[in-house]
Amino acid sequence: MRAPPRDIPMDAAAFPTFARALRVWLRVGLLSFGGPAAQIAVMHREVVDERRWVSDARFLHALNFCMLLPGPEATQLATYLGWLMHGVRGGVAAGVLFVLPGAAVMMALSAIYALYGAVPAIAALFFGLKCAVLVLVVEALLRVARRALKTPPSWILAAAAFLALFAFSVPFPIVVLGALAVGYAMPLQFRVAGHGAAAEGPPALLDAALAADPGRIARMGAAARRAGFAALALWLAPVALLMGAGAGVFADIAWFFSKMAVVTVGGAYAVLAYVAQEAVERYGWLDAGQMLAGLGLAETTPGPLILVLQFVGFLAAFREWGLWGGVLGAAVTLWATFVPCFAWIFLGAPAVERLHAHRALTGALAAVTAAVVGVILNLALWFGLRVLFGEVRPLAIGPLALDLPVPASLDPAALALAALAAACLFRWRLGLVRTLGVAALAGLVLRLATAG
Repeated sequence: MRAPPRDIPMDAAAFPTFARALRVWLRVGLLSFGGPAAQIAVMHREVVDERRWVSDARFLHALNFCMLLPGPEATQLATYLGWLMHGVRGGVAAGVLFVLPGAAVMMALSAIYALYGAVPAIAALFFGLKCAVLVLVVEALLRVARRALKTPPSWILAAAAFLALFAFSVPFPIVVLGALAVGYAMPLQFRVAGHGAAAEGPPALLDAALAADPGRIARMGAAARRAGFAALALWLAPVALLMGAGAGVFADIAWFFSKMAVVTVGGAYAVLAYVAQEAVERYGWLDAGQMLAGLGLAETTPGPLILVLQFVGFLAAFREWGLWGGVLGAAVTLWATFVPCFAWIFLGAPAVERLHAHRALTGALAAVTAAVVGVILNLALWFGLRVLFGEVRPLAIGPLALDLPVPASLDPAALALAALAAACLFRWRLGLVRTLGVAALAGLVLRLATAG
């Protein structure tokens, strides 16, 4: 076997096997609670901080691209990173394992909810998890900000992105496109924000492997493009068959969620309000209370927050066809929602990887990195307000549109559990899994004690 070049560290030979990567992607899928900000934090911890498989620069480069795509950005990020590590099979494995645990849990919870109504014991079990996830999001925010905000313009752009989203309800695509334009115009002001800057310490394993084999990405590109077109065919063929056969509610589900897969730039939060309105008011698949219940289940189970769409698809078909119809409706929803993610990544990632050497485009994506800090802060605040307070009211004054908590609705139990999770993570350094376990157990005990 040829020895690696002298300037490539020997630990490049320790590049993870596909089997080892599978275990890590499954772990990410099982631990990805709390929406996109928390899920991105889990991935960053697993593949950047703890294992050093991927560098910060490459992780953020991939995240920036995924932020520009329609669909759930965390799922696409997992697929992108899996493809970088092990090609098409790695991307498929990472994307599927990111979604599968949460989809299985959501399928079971949807069936229980449809048959028996709300399940207090399950809600109690996940109550502590939500509080711990809030702390995890804050930790991710601090970690990403520390690495991404290295220049005054990057700080200004992060603050502007946060204010635009939180205070003025500017559509997410406009925020991202604005950051792209600023970065393209002033690339040297942002390149150190994770792109083109010298890495601290030895290179990550993937970076070492790419340095040792510069043609790796080019060789992977052809297979990725074939897989991308195959994913498009796999997505559209069943949708066309259902619609052509006049399959009633199943055809409606396939068509509606396929449209969502194309137009939902901005991630899960950007689409939830639209889906809620259409599913409740136009299609009558469920009522507003059921939609909120589904969102609550999605927020407290592993996997993408957009799995709430699976709950919507389940109830839509359950109303007409019962339990097994609901299962099929949920499966059609999952297919129409997530298969396009693989198409976007496999068709776009090879080209995006070649942009690392393009100064203006690299600066543009690095500016999106700075804006992403503001996006994560907005998501953290959105999530935190709803975890810690029972009531949040909108306040609109001219162009200003804020979500403000009702102070009297502060949940002392949620605050105590968040403080416990922060102590576990920051002071006692118990790690992610044990922190989640302690918080979940404490939440279960608290809720059952209060109920008793």
